[in-house]
Amino acid sequence: MTDTPFELTDELRLAIYQFFERIPFNRLLGIEIGELSEERVTMHLPMRPELVGNFVHGILHGGVISALLDTCGGAMALIGAFANHRHLPSAERMARLTRLGTIDLRIDYLRPGRGARFTATALPLRAGNKVAVVRMELHGDDGTLVAVGTGTYLCG
Repeated sequence: MTDTPFELTDELRLAIYQFFERIPFNRLLGIEIGELSEERVTMHLPMRPELVGNFVHGILHGGVISALLDTCGGAMALIGAFANHRHLPSAERMARLTRLGTIDLRIDYLRPGRGARFTATALPLRAGNKVAVVRMELHGDDGTLVAVGTGTYLCG
């Protein structure tokens, strides 16, 4: 293992961005990547009529909330995996990263999702060689905390 601190380079940021942009479901939802760093990931979601779960009140669908938080958490886990596997040869590192997946996801819905734009944030709780645990939050455009989540991801 190396003692060199991990740096999320512009090249790695672009690779992560391209990876998430290639997932058709992310494009369907309209997820936009905001910040990508070793400490935090943010993603945004503009509200659209197709994302409404409660048509009477125009509230964001709970499944969309879950998907957005899971996607944001997965990106954070991927960054942690990049850091933990940086010592491996490129082919082996990429083989491990392609196995990234959600093991467990818990979402607590705190308030109705109202607004024109939502922001998801993910922070790493633990980034091990095989498993990462991530804490996520979803805020409305007025700063209201809509939902929180914890995700466990296979990352190696």
